[in-house]
Formats: sequence, C-alpha cells, structure tokens
Amino acid sequence: MPGDIRYTRSGDANIAYRVLGDGPLTLVTAPGFVSHMEILPELPEVAQFFERLASLARLVVFDKREQGLSDRVGRPPTIEEMVDDIVAVMDATESERAAICGVSEGAAMALMFAATHPDRCTHLAVWGGYARITAAPDYPHGIPAATIDAWSETMHRDWGGPVGLDAFAPSRASDPAVAEWWAHLLRSGTSPGSAAALMGLYKELDVRDALPLITAPTLVMHRTDDLIVPIANGRYIADHVPQARFVELPGTDHLPWTEDGDAMVDELEEFLTGTRGAAPSQRALATVMFTDIVDSTAQAAHLGDQRWRELLDRHDAMVGDLVDRARGRVVKSTGDGVLATFDGPTRAIECARSATADARSLGIELRAGLHAGECELRGADVGGIAVHIGARVAALAGAGEVLVSGTLRDLVVGSGIEFDDRGVTALKGVPGEWRLYAARS
Repeated sequence: MPGDIRYTRSGDANIAYRVLGDGPLTLVTAPGFVSHMEILPELPEVAQFFERLASLARLVVFDKREQGLSDRVGRPPTIEEMVDDIVAVMDATESERAAICGVSEGAAMALMFAATHPDRCTHLAVWGGYARITAAPDYPHGIPAATIDAWSETMHRDWGGPVGLDAFAPSRASDPAVAEWWAHLLRSGTSPGSAAALMGLYKELDVRDALPLITAPTLVMHRTDDLIVPIANGRYIADHVPQARFVELPGTDHLPWTEDGDAMVDELEEFLTGTRGAAPSQRALATVMFTDIVDSTAQAAHLGDQRWRELLDRHDAMVGDLVDRARGRVVKSTGDGVLATFDGPTRAIECARSATADARSLGIELRAGLHAGECELRGADVGGIAVHIGARVAALAGAGEVLVSGTLRDLVVGSGIEFDDRGVTALKGVPGEWRLYAARS
C-alpha cells in the first residue's frame, strides 16, 4: 500500500500516520480493535479496500497510541487522548476539515471528535460501532460485563494465534491465509497484556452523552448479525444522533473488508459524494486458476515469520513468471497462493502443471484448481460464479495435483493433455454436481 509513513506528536506519544490518494475530500479513519498500518494491507482484500477508499478521497490512516507503529505508552488511551490524536494527525496532514470514519472501537473516538470539534468534521461515518459496549440498567443493548471479562481472558490466553477470528470474520475463519494474517496482525499490533487492558477500557467507555451534540451529517453502518458488536448498538447511535441515517448490511463479519467490503464503500461513497461512481461490471470468458501451498499453516509455524515471508516471495516470483510466460495475468495473491486468469485454457493448464512441478524445488507442494467461464471484470479484480467454482475446485485438489472442471476439460479436447477422471461431486455454494478431472503430469 503506497504512502510514506510519518509521525506526529500528540501529548506524550508519537502517532504514526500515512496519506493515500489526493482526492478533493479528506477522509480520516479511526481504527478499531488492533491496528498496524504495514500488516493490515498484507491481506489483499484489505489493500483493495483502502485503495478504493483512496480513490474517493485523500485518505488519512493512523495507528492508535499503544498499537502498531505508534508509541507504546504502557496504558490504554483515554477518550480525550483518542480525540487529541485525531486532531494531531489532521494538523500534521494540513487537514483543516475532514470526514471521519470510525470503525468498531474507533466509532467512539469519531463520535466524540464530531461532538467536540464540529468546525473540523464535515461528515461522520460509523461502521460496526458503539457509544457504549457494556450492558447497564439504562442500556440493555450492551454486552454483560462478565462476557467481556471472559472474552478478555480468552484473548490473553490464546494471543499469538488467530484468536477471535471466528467472531471477527466468521466468513473467513476457515481460510488458512486469513488466519495467518490475523495472528500476525494481532502479534504485531499489540501485546497480550495491552489487549487485555484495552478490553478493560471498553468496559468503561461511554460516549452516549455526546450523541445529541453531533451536528455533522452522519451515516451509521452495521451488519445484521455482527458477532462482536450486536446491531442494536449501531441502531442506538443512529437513534440518538440528530438526523443520522442507518444502513443495515447483510452478514456476520465485524471486519468491514470481508463479506463484500465493496458494499460498505458504496454506501460511504454515496454519503460523501452524493453518487455511486463505480463503473458497471464488464464480463468476459476466461480460464481461472487458483493455486495454494499445501499445509501452509504448519510450514509457517515451522519456519517462523521471516523465513516464511522469504519463501512466499520466492513462490510469488516463480508463479508470476510462469503466468507471464503463459500470457496470463496474476489478479491477486491469496496469502499462500494466487488467483490468475488466462484467455487460453490450454496455456492455463500448462502453467498450473509447471507451477506444481517447480514448487518442489522450493521445498513446498502446490495444489491448483481451474475452471473456465464468464467472469465479471471490475477494475483489476475479477468476480462471478466462475471464480467461485475455480476456488472450490482448487480446495479439492491434492498435493501436487492440477484439478480442473469438466467444463475446462471439454475446452481442451484435442490439445494432447491427458486427464484422470476424479468423479462427480458437489461444490460448496455452487448449484448442481460437477465432474472433475486431474491433469496428468
């Protein structure tokens, strides 16, 4: 993710920030639970999420004090210090006025900023946020204090692994690449002791009195079945900020960039600009190839972060070179593999066979899955049912195997490529049954 990292002083802490894009509007994001500006965009969908935000506005992102690249001061910040940090970052980036988007815990920070600095807040957006998280007699929307304490104990005990991913992003919890990224983000973003102290802060945080004082246009967004912050908390904010607009989006994930992060950005774009400028998707026939490293989680644990990252870099370079030779295009890295597209199915299969063979020289085994169908083209990304089918086929491939759909096999009849029939199976989330074939080496 481009944008030089800079620091500004706020009270007794140095706050790390960066600026992305150069749009006519300025948008400052107030981060949620754990932040680290260098680790967050290592997950491709996060990088794409920020890139799209930066296409709407001059985007200012920062790490909270006690987290990421900012100073560790040994204690959670007060709400006043959180607001001061926003002001310091805005001053450092010469942002006299800006739109503020608060995510999760960052919502309280953004709400208080909008109430205390109305002259500097042009718009206020809240994602998965709360004004108070702990239940009380006058606040039944909250979570019982005992539940928060139990959650804090779990986080402290299991810190170092992908703790909490099944609640923060249940749609991605079974993805090894996402689990590895999440664990890395938590370890790099803060320590287990600081995370536990932060949970203690959450129990006391309460900015409800600020809500009626907010005058900026306000958009409150929340997923219907958010497992971290129940949607009633978002509705409470919208009900108590004058003329706030509430948008309910389907899903369970608390993280904004998973489970159709574009939907969140679409709402934000319309809120900030008055229009939804995303171009309608185009469609084209393409062969989709997914690869991934077999047993990547175990290998990453065995090698350690540095050696694993070096191995991934060599893997990415190797696969990228093979895709280029086959006149394909690497759409994105999936953490421990790639998604690539080709306009020729035979070249796609040959590329996959070369990749699985060459991977052994790196000491790893690859699996690959391929399908051909109509894809949606949206900028540099691709989507649609053909992409989903390719991913499901790849998930069923064995170590060193190139597995293809019957559709793709039929397209290369006469090419000389031989296949072994792997039978008929159902693909998760895809209608019907599919016959699969393994391309022979």
